[in-house]
Amino acid sequence: MLKRAILIGCVILLTACSSNNNWRTASRQPAGIAPDPGIYSDAVIEVYAADAFSWRGWFAVHSWIAVKPQNASEYTVFEVVGWRVRRGQPALYSYQTATPDRYWYGSKPEKVLSITGEKARHLIPKVMDAVERYPWADEYTLFPGPNSNTFPAWVGLQVPELELELPFRAIGSGYADD
Repeated sequence: MLKRAILIGCVILLTACSSNNNWRTASRQPAGIAPDPGIYSDAVIEVYAADAFSWRGWFAVHSWIAVKPQNASEYTVFEVVGWRVRRGQPALYSYQTATPDRYWYGSKPEKVLSITGEKARHLIPKVMDAVERYPWADEYTLFPGPNSNTFPAWVGLQVPELELELPFRAIGSGYADD
């Protein structure tokens, strides 16, 4: 009984201490760390990670990939999100945006990887091919994976020239090794 009370107390404390516990009102503003596609014309590949939503952010990050071919006016962002699966949609999806560095529901992203210029021009087709071949596009499991961190980790394994190293808190990234 005491163990259960302690566990419930910890969950309440973690939930109360979270700064982004309302997804409807949490910030999605740009962090200002991505090259502006209106100014920067060269090719770009970037990977971002931000604290996961709500109390999970104490333990884990959510990560995503953005690519911008040379002279493109927008980035294509690729990410995996679990709530999409619960709605009968693929977990992996993409969208076009000038701001690939938006806050992840209140959490400011950090740039994990940035490749520009000739190397990015060379690697973007390889990244796009890897995205197309992602084996768990319709699946999501918080732990051990596949999840949002499994996806960029898998792309990194398919395109080793990226030299992608996800943060320690990218829980689920090891699932790609299996």
